[in-house]
Amino acid sequence: MSETALLIRPSTDADLAAITAIYADNVLHGTGTFELEPPDEAEMARRRADVLSKGLPWLVAERAGQVLGYAYANHFRPRLAYRFCVEDSIYLGPQAKGQGVGTLLLAELIARCTAAGARQMVAVIGDSANLGSVGVHRRLGFEDAGVLKSAGWKFDAWRDVVLMQRPLGLGDSQAAKDVA
Repeated sequence: MSETALLIRPSTDADLAAITAIYADNVLHGTGTFELEPPDEAEMARRRADVLSKGLPWLVAERAGQVLGYAYANHFRPRLAYRFCVEDSIYLGPQAKGQGVGTLLLAELIARCTAAGARQMVAVIGDSANLGSVGVHRRLGFEDAGVLKSAGWKFDAWRDVVLMQRPLGLGDSQAAKDVA
């Protein structure tokens, strides 16, 4: 039996219910996010609109019409000097874990952020025990940048935050130029 192809594509408004459900599962059952209460669909729509308004990508992975996961990048920090540095976020539904979906989402996110003029990508990974996320980032060229010990309290335990980083495009080899 042949498996239906995985499609990585820009998200649409029609994906918001699936995105919200995937994130809620990660909030309630995972340590990849330190959010404690799942946001509703209206809040997820607001977050997505904010990312898209900056010309940054919000992607979904879809197979046979079902959204299996999503990824997006946002500016690492709001101050103008950070405008060439983005932070990635990737969330998968439970049925998609361990199948390479996260790697494909992140690879496409890197390509689109590079095309948009970003020069650095940072991963802020909740929980140092989140070996799947650390491994995906390492496979795609991220290097360790540090660990914030016991930075979050979730599921009755202290959780570290792992910082990883990789250059995009020219990285820091040339001065940055704003894209018109």
